[in-house]
Amino acid sequence: MADMIPLRPASATRPAVVHDEPAGHTCTCGEAEAAGYPELDARQLPHAIRHAAIFGALDSVLPGGGLVLVAPHDPLPLLAQLEERHPGRFTVSYLSRGPEAWKLQLTR
Repeated sequence: MADMIPLRPASATRPAVVHDEPAGHTCTCGEAEAAGYPELDARQLPHAIRHAAIFGALDSVLPGGGLVLVAPHDPLPLLAQLEERHPGRFTVSYLSRGPEAWKLQLTR
């Protein structure tokens, strides 16, 4: 059996660390946020989990932030689901419309 390591709150094991990272980036990966909104290319996601992955990404967008979504088709069903889940939370702007990819900016 593998060694078990007890989990303790971070405050119990070490002092809090303050990073000069952009708002919303609270992990300790050491990567910097790129300028502009992050881009999610949904064409690369398996169809079975595509909407769930997009909603997960959108759930992490803070007020004033946004996401650029690249989709293999006009994502009208996804946008309807998004409006149903979060009425009025996001503003959608088309950056390009097909034929191989639709690119949308979703701003919160």
